[in-house]
Amino acid sequence: MSQFEGNFDDFGMDTISLAGPLEAKLAAIRSAGFSQVMLAARDLVGHAQGWRAAVDVVKASGLRVTGFQVLRDFEGLSGHLHAYKVDIAKSMLEMCHALDCRLLLACSSTSVHASEDPQVLARDLRKLAMLAIPMGIKVAYEALSWGRTVNQFPQAWDLIAQADMPNLGLGFDAFHLLATNTPLHELELLDPDKIFLVQLADFMWNEIKSVEERMATARHFRVFPGEGVHSQDLAALTLKLHQLGYRGDYSFEVFNDDYQQMPLETVTQRARRSAVWLGEQVLRRSVPMPNRMRLKQPSH
Repeated sequence: MSQFEGNFDDFGMDTISLAGPLEAKLAAIRSAGFSQVMLAARDLVGHAQGWRAAVDVVKASGLRVTGFQVLRDFEGLSGHLHAYKVDIAKSMLEMCHALDCRLLLACSSTSVHASEDPQVLARDLRKLAMLAIPMGIKVAYEALSWGRTVNQFPQAWDLIAQADMPNLGLGFDAFHLLATNTPLHELELLDPDKIFLVQLADFMWNEIKSVEERMATARHFRVFPGEGVHSQDLAALTLKLHQLGYRGDYSFEVFNDDYQQMPLETVTQRARRSAVWLGEQVLRRSVPMPNRMRLKQPSH
């Protein structure tokens, strides 16, 4: 019999890819062999029995929570707007902590009311990280490709370095790198220990011609790695991150309206195929990964 070794445990699904109630999503993810899940705040607050009941459901599932998302438009505001966002951040951190989750995702601001001064942005990110420290939570800051000031990961990295907090690092979304054609060599700027999360997705067209199309693709038309037209780019990206020393989680960040109309097990099996492809055919080429879950069952 043959045995395939990989790093399946390092890959997780995002609930955003699935339709239905939280319990059904978690069960489908677990049945597909995944051990972790990325949760959104609405997974908790939208639960029929309330958010604390949703926390119990997540814990009972046995799935580890990769991260909790997403705090939007936090940095760069002033006065009552800043106070409002601090209050939102505290609420999200409370839910994140209740889940025993150690990572909150925050994405770069799109607000026209936000300052463009890097010192102001770094100051606010430092404040967010300080709020998270007592709860043992890290903050992964992600550059949205339509962000007002920060729209590529090197800019996010500059702010993270300027803020200089031990629990503040980079949330890296492959979609935004592909959509903006950011060169892979820019990754060499990064300290792999400060990459807190890598989110992976593909899409079905070679070129995105406007910011509006980029936003629509990101929110409605992503596909799992290996399903789109950027498989070689995603393989190169994953290998590059591994060569740099990244050993953290990979989450499939796949927003797709069509998947919301498909049976849960159909979608989770698509995600599983992506994990098999990345684990066996991509990462396995670079270094063997012993003592991990088998990606395929042995043949008898």
